[in-house]
Amino acid sequence: MDPNSVKSTLSNLAFGNVMAAAARDYQKELLAQEKAQSSTSVNQEVDLDELMDDPELEKLHADRIAALKKEAEKREALKRQGHGEYREISEGDFLGEVTGTEKVICHFYHKEFYRCKIIDKHLKALALKHLDTKFIKLDAENAPFFVTKLAVQTLPCVIIFRKGIAVDRLVGFQDLGGKDDFGTRTLEVVLIKKGIISEKKSDEDDDDNNYDESRRKTVRSSMNHDSDSD
Repeated sequence: MDPNSVKSTLSNLAFGNVMAAAARDYQKELLAQEKAQSSTSVNQEVDLDELMDDPELEKLHADRIAALKKEAEKREALKRQGHGEYREISEGDFLGEVTGTEKVICHFYHKEFYRCKIIDKHLKALALKHLDTKFIKLDAENAPFFVTKLAVQTLPCVIIFRKGIAVDRLVGFQDLGGKDDFGTRTLEVVLIKKGIISEKKSDEDDDDNNYDESRRKTVRSSMNHDSDSD
């Protein structure tokens, strides 16, 4: 037999054995991976089942549902009392509105006063955001009794009530920088400091923080821009 032929045959057999061994090893590795994946999947299912049956988790879930339900019921009750919007009331409704809830902001205004309209804009925005507080407005010309009783002398006048008692007030723009172009956030911060509304940390800043209405409107007389008197 030709020595070279024998050597070639042995070499081919050796290569074939190596490839066969490699193929077997590869198949074993694939089977091992599939088994590991299957085991992990089973373990995950078991873990999820255990979590679903966990008494502490069930309690947390139930507590969360109860808290959400209680909050929704509170919001609905406040809305029935007139919260969540900025409303105009009459003098005859005043006592009932002010004494019917814990926290009330009432704007005594004059329909012709420019600065009263600015306050209206900001209070309307805040009423939607601060549901715990009632926001109302009262035409000073049509409420002579309470204008006198509450010593309202300068408009706009925002009076703060707690449990039916007037505890503080904003007169004109003296607490708001004295200018017309303050933002809603400026008024909000003042009211937060006075304790009649609470900070809403999760809410985004108001878009009208850069409120520039005075630049868009025709410049009015200095008499209208100063705090108006009733």
